[in-house]
Formats: sequence, structure tokens, C-alpha cells
Amino acid sequence: MGRDEGAARLPQMRLDELLEELQARIDAVRGTRDRVHSLLEAVLSVGRELDLTQVLRTIVEAGATLVDARYAALGVIGPDGRTLSQFLTVGVSQAEIELIGPLPSGHGILGELIRHPQPLRLETLAEHPASYGFPPGHPPMRTFLGVPIRIRDEVFGNLYLTDKLGGAQFDAEDQAVISTLAVAAGVAIDNARLYEEAQRRQAWLRANAEITSALLSGSSQAQVLELIAQRAREITGAAVVDIAMPARPGELTVRFSSGVRAETRHGLVLPYEGTLSGAAYTSGEPVVSADACKDPRITAGPPRFAGLGAAVAVPMGTAEKELRGVLLLARAEGESLFTEEEIRPLLGFAGQAALALELADHRRDAEQLAILEDRDRIARDLHDLAIQRLFATGMTLQSAGRFIDHPEAADRVLRAVDDLDETIKIIRSAIFGLRARDTRGEGSLRARAARAAEEAASALGFAPRLSMEGLLDTDVPAAVADHVVAVLREALSNAARHARATQVEIVLRAADAEVVLTVTDDGVGIPEGGRRSGLRNLAERADQLGGTLLLESPSDGGTRLIWRAPLGHG
Repeated sequence: MGRDEGAARLPQMRLDELLEELQARIDAVRGTRDRVHSLLEAVLSVGRELDLTQVLRTIVEAGATLVDARYAALGVIGPDGRTLSQFLTVGVSQAEIELIGPLPSGHGILGELIRHPQPLRLETLAEHPASYGFPPGHPPMRTFLGVPIRIRDEVFGNLYLTDKLGGAQFDAEDQAVISTLAVAAGVAIDNARLYEEAQRRQAWLRANAEITSALLSGSSQAQVLELIAQRAREITGAAVVDIAMPARPGELTVRFSSGVRAETRHGLVLPYEGTLSGAAYTSGEPVVSADACKDPRITAGPPRFAGLGAAVAVPMGTAEKELRGVLLLARAEGESLFTEEEIRPLLGFAGQAALALELADHRRDAEQLAILEDRDRIARDLHDLAIQRLFATGMTLQSAGRFIDHPEAADRVLRAVDDLDETIKIIRSAIFGLRARDTRGEGSLRARAARAAEEAASALGFAPRLSMEGLLDTDVPAAVADHVVAVLREALSNAARHARATQVEIVLRAADAEVVLTVTDDGVGIPEGGRRSGLRNLAERADQLGGTLLLESPSDGGTRLIWRAPLGHG
């Protein structure tokens, strides 16, 4: 090649190089433009969501797409600030997740980012001092990029990415892109949490209004307790809600239970010591548990939290006034803990529920007072009008009998006089029962039986039907009456705890020189091999008085208890 030809080729080669360099720069600019465009789309996509769970899922997916990562995950830091309470993944199949086992809790490299919330980029993940390998079944991972997600001054969690597609390393540009996404993610998460909190607050306000409306419309305490439990369970996503109220000193009784295995908890007696509900009641403050199934503070009562995890017990009322009870909620195992943001409105709801129950008590007292005043009026009218008229009629018939010559007619008149005397006794017994209003357990048998039935309504979830016959307040001795009331309370307690009944009927009768108490329910009946200690106590009470205890299984299901005692004892 001649000199002239070589000189002509040199500018051509330089031009080709310049064109190649220009093309490379154009490709780089185009790539940067496309990446910025993708980043903006990711930011918009993340910011568009308001559901927190969906926001977190969108962040993980966007992060994996932006840096071509095979695997991505987002770990939410728990309330303790040291472990992960939530872990979302992309790129790992459900089968692989099940094979790996429990999700990470924040050890190794994941814990390194929790302890030092700064971007971390590694060429070989396994060579970092904090790394200690993967569990069996975990897919191999080599390259790593992690950045913290902050909400103002709080580190909410961390975004983890591994194994860039094509075997390349994560570079500074990848780190800058993911760090930018993390800033946008923090804003989106904050917005989602604020929206979630506002929605939850509105739900609590609606629930409070519904409870107040139910009370004003005349719903019973049992219905109000059920409504409180249902709304608390719906709003918090709890698997279990129990409402425990004071019973005997030092004990609470679960008056209503909702959720999984509710029938095993309803009616449970919980001591103050060794239970979350007892701790909340005695302290007047919420008591939180990360795992109710393994909490060392729960030592009393039968095992009842299998399959459950996070729990919170909230007192119903304020420290200034006597607490009405405790609202306990528990979530399924593996679900999120109860946060301060959730407990704050829950505490307000429990206080409002306590106020509603107090209002129900005042209304019931007012109704009871009206009933007692009405009873006084009826008793007064019966005494002043009915008895006097009957007595006068009896005297008239008795006087007229002396002028009747026919023996059979005279005998019939005397029998009529005797019937009038018996009727007067019955009315006087009814007057005595109407006027009995001693609330300490003394007073007439009629009043005590009615009070026992009324008190059982909360535990049963409905009011039992009660009918009484005969001279219960005059013919039944006090000692026998005490046994009758004790048997009735035990029978109703058994029905509430074990029968799962929807109807209970009580018949109390005094006739033919004996008192007979019959309690019938439509529940599940008495299981074979079930505990019989309560029934043994009832039988012993009957034996002491020379009476009997009979248990029957009606043809249409349920249980019928018949307890008898002669009236000569006492």
C-alpha cells in the first residue's frame, strides 16, 4: 500500500472509531433514559397503591425489575428493632419456600443491614463475615445488594436483591437506582399506613356508634357483648376474641368468646395471676404478647392458644372507675404483632364498650325499679281488693251454709269456702314474692330463682324461660330453698359451659309435699365419660334432704334434669 493510500485510510479509521464511540454513548444515553423511565414508572406504580400489603409487594417486584435481579425480598423490622416481623419474596416459588422452612427472622447478612442501615453491595455474599450459609433447600445466591427503607427518621425495613441476571455484578448505578426506589417506597409506605390508620379509625367509630345504637334499641347485655367481640375481631383481623368479666374475688369469667374453638373458652374461670386477661385487669393497662402459645406469663388455666400467635389484652374501662372486664384478642400463628397504632384505638373502643355496658346496667336497674314499683302496686291491689273480696265472699258463703238444709249442697258450699281459703293463701304467697327485693341472696324463693335465671342469661347468651307453681314462698323451708337455688345455679352453669344450647326451660313447682326443679335444654347432651363432679354435687344435695336426682335425654335431643326434695326437711 502506497503512502497516499495509507494517508487516505487513516481519517476513515478515526471516523469509524468516533462513530463507534458516539454510538456507544448514544446507547448509554438511551439505556440511561430507559432506566430513568423505568424508575419513574416504578415510583408511580408504588405511589399509586394505598393498601399496605400491595405497596410492599409492588416495591419488591419493582426492585427486582429495575436491576435485573433473579431474587428480591423486603423485610419489615419488628417492634423490637432487631428482628423481622414480615418477609416478602420474589423469584422463590411456593414449593421452595415450604422446603426452606420458617422465613428469615433477621440473622446473618439480613441482620447486618438491620444493625447498620446503610446500602450494602457484595460481589460474593458468602465471603462476608456476617454470612453463615443458607438452610437446606435454599436456592444458591452469590451477588447481593441491600438498601434500607426509611420513613422519616425510622427504618421501616430493608430491600434485598441477589443474583443479577447474566452473572454480572451489581454496580454503583444499580445501587443508586434502588436507593432512589427506597426513598419513594418510604413515602408510599407512610401514605399507606396513614390511610390504613384513617380507615381503621373510621371502622372503630362506626363500631362504637353501632354498639350505642344497639343499647338504645333495647338489646340485651349478651347481644351487646357479641357485637363488641364481632366488631373487634373484624377490624383487627384477630382469630380469637374473648370478653372476660369479674366473677368472684381474684377471678374473671369468660362471658363471651368468638373465633376458633370458642366453645372451649366460653365460661372459663381465669385467675388474675398467670393470665393475660388477669394482668390487664389488675394493671388497668394493655398487656401485649408476641406469642400467646409460648408466653411464660400464661401459667393458669387449660391450654387454649394452640395455633395462635400475637395477642393483646385490653382493659374495658379506665383506672378512675372500676373496670368492667377485659377484651382479649389473638391472631393466628405467624401473623403480625399488635402495634401501638392498633392498640391505641382498640383501647378507646374498649373504654366505649365499658361505658355502653354501664349504660346497659343503669337501664336494667331502672327497668328493675319500674318492675318492683309495679309489683308493689299489684301486691297492694291484690291485698286491698282481691283478698278482701275473696275473704268477704268466703264469710258470706260460710254464713249462708247454716241456712242450707240439703246435706250435699251444704257440703259443696263448705268445699267452696275451703277453696277460697286456699286461693287466698296462694295470692298471699304471690304478694310475698312480689314484694321480696333483697339482693343479697336472701328473701323469697321465687325472687331468688328469678334472679338466678336472669344472671345466667349473660353466660348462656339468651334468657332462659322460667315458670313457677305452688306455694314456693310459704311451704318450702328456708334450708330446702337454699339447696334449690344452689342446684338451679349449678344446672344453668353446666348448660352454659357444656351444653351449647339455644334454649333452656326452668320449671319450679311446690306441690304434693315436695319441691321439684326441672331444667331442660336443647344442647348436645351429656357425653359418655364426661366430668360428673357437678352432677355428683347435685345428687348429694338431694340425698341430704331425702330427695332424688334424675337425668333424662329427651327424644328431640338435649338434657332434662329433675331434682326433687320433700318439704318436711329444713
